[in-house]
Amino acid sequence: MLHTVAKMHYQADLSQVQIARKLGLSTATISRLLQRARAEGIVRIEVRELFGADELGLRLAAQLGLRQVVVVDAPGPGVASAMAPPLSRMLAGLGLGRGSVLMVGWGRTVSAVIEAGLPPLPGVAVVPSTGGMQQHARHFQSNEFSRRAAEVTGGVPHFIHAPYLPAPEALDLFLSDPSVQASVALWDRIDAAVVGIGQPYGLERPGSGGPADRDPALAPAVGDVVRHYFDEDGRVIDWRGEGRMIAVSCAQLRATPLVVGLAVGDAKVPSIIGAARAGLVKALMTDTRTAEAVLDRLAEPG
Repeated sequence: MLHTVAKMHYQADLSQVQIARKLGLSTATISRLLQRARAEGIVRIEVRELFGADELGLRLAAQLGLRQVVVVDAPGPGVASAMAPPLSRMLAGLGLGRGSVLMVGWGRTVSAVIEAGLPPLPGVAVVPSTGGMQQHARHFQSNEFSRRAAEVTGGVPHFIHAPYLPAPEALDLFLSDPSVQASVALWDRIDAAVVGIGQPYGLERPGSGGPADRDPALAPAVGDVVRHYFDEDGRVIDWRGEGRMIAVSCAQLRATPLVVGLAVGDAKVPSIIGAARAGLVKALMTDTRTAEAVLDRLAEPG
């Protein structure tokens, strides 16, 4: 009875009066049962500490081992716009100039942040993170991300006119093209990168740019950065595309001084943790709700 009354009140959100009517008991009896449920540990009420966005960022950075975490306090539709100013300050503070290389990933959040504004970076080489994808939506067009980011910053766009996952027999052919070689060579000297963090494999929206055929090897994947999939412990998964994509490599990402990952939403909580543990991002931008959910996940036993 204690368990039933507790579930009706705290989970089903029924008032004590409603519970009393349903069970044919008095309101006073329901009140006593709820008090007893708390006294016996069936119900535990926790008052959470509230942290400001700055403190949330510091706590997350420490627990994830990241160089910096920026947490924005903004409503859902305004998150990307709120991310743009701190990202601009972060990039501007690097002193990027002619001869520097900025790599841009793809995805809805990266697209929205670019449109909201990036700092002036005249002369900086802007390179995409992968070859092209067979998707119509603009937020999957890697070359368009390079072009638009260069337009916004005053940089110089570079393009990769090749698919991100060609047939195995065609990979060397694409990589032998001089224009592809010139752009791909920039991945060895990236100074900063802005990438999206993908959500767990299987939760991706239709037309998300992922593998066309389901790959059983990716079942444990909690997310990806530039189609490098990983589990929550940060182990990169050896799926059929790993090592065979025209994409910046894990080693190149880890060697980049600053890789900023953008991710928002409850579904991306394990994705954020896995990306940080894999060393594929060195900084994170998210919102307060997601930041709190990541801290809760990290605090879970085991």
